[in-house]
Amino acid sequence: MILKDDTRESFFVEVDYHQGYKYKQSVNGDVFHQHKVKEDNRIITVLSDGLGSGIKANVLATLTSTMAVNFISNSRDITKTAEVIMKTLPVCKVRKISYSTFTIIDIDNNGLVKIIEYDNPPYILVRDNKIIEIQKQVRKLNYNKHKENILYYSEFTAQLGDRIVFFSDGVSQSGMGMKNSPLGWGQENVKEFVVKYIKQNGEISARELAKSVTNKAFFNDGYKPKDDITCGVIYFRKPRKTIVVTGPPVSKEKDSEIARMLENFNGKKIICGGTTAKIIARELERKVFVSIKDHDPDIPPMSEMEGIDLITEGTITIGKILELLEADNYNEYTRNNAVTKVINLFLDSDIIHFVVGTKINDAHQDPNIPTELGIRRNLIKNIVKLLEEKHLKETKLKFI
Repeated sequence: MILKDDTRESFFVEVDYHQGYKYKQSVNGDVFHQHKVKEDNRIITVLSDGLGSGIKANVLATLTSTMAVNFISNSRDITKTAEVIMKTLPVCKVRKISYSTFTIIDIDNNGLVKIIEYDNPPYILVRDNKIIEIQKQVRKLNYNKHKENILYYSEFTAQLGDRIVFFSDGVSQSGMGMKNSPLGWGQENVKEFVVKYIKQNGEISARELAKSVTNKAFFNDGYKPKDDITCGVIYFRKPRKTIVVTGPPVSKEKDSEIARMLENFNGKKIICGGTTAKIIARELERKVFVSIKDHDPDIPPMSEMEGIDLITEGTITIGKILELLEADNYNEYTRNNAVTKVINLFLDSDIIHFVVGTKINDAHQDPNIPTELGIRRNLIKNIVKLLEEKHLKETKLKFI
């Protein structure tokens, strides 16, 4: 989502997260949900922690996050939404507490951030490498006679460079009982770690910062987490741009156009397809070299060209990119090949331009539509949809 700060400079809202399961569990009891309300140009993010672990915790956390997103998307007040959720969720008969905790963040198109918290560790706001403490309103709910339930509400206007870091108690309580941290990592130590990490890596993305926090929590627990671990990060930054050119254009007269488009683009540059790479190389009078690095038997090799960040094969690679994005398991796919490199560029970018050539390849033509062209179009359209809906990226799609 593109916003304007008080200097009228555009900045982008990057939202991402990283998480891991409790040791010997196969389902995460933490749920991270993000949603863009296009008509209002708003972003809603929810981190919910279900009581306990495993499937039951996941179901309760999913119910909580889904309710929050649906209510707030339909312009329900954020505090009223939290109250409805808490009154809807059952109370544990033994521990006398609600079955799910949550942090709800609502960001509008003017950069106004509203946050409601219930029993999750407090969020961290980092601005200019310093922790900023935001005054919070306290709202007490008395529907549960066994426990005083308290909601914390805060709001502020985001500034360029701000980061909001929020997490489940699997992070702040990691390391509990260990020799070096008998009481757990603790909120203050998490703050110190986050600020130090940002100072060392000023341009670190939301995804990488979230991953660094969860990795540290895993380390604290001796890589056998005692609870589900999730960290989310929202980063208000200058937009990072990427362009992807795939497929030869409809006519040879357009070859120079896509070459100039790629040459003049201010951002990362990707070419998908051997024929496309040859066209660009010819028009820009450069050479293409097949790379012998990062060889993968299942994914076609990459190539190199001066001024281009990444060159891959076409349809097979694009199809695998879509497969991993759909499965949402790219964090577990550790092979270093063309697919992972493209996905990493996508996730570290904010605005992604796709330029898709529409030249008919006679070798693949049938009476209705060229097979290769139809497959490529559909793959790119599905990738665009996933990047927009699941990862809140801005995309632009051009057929040429």
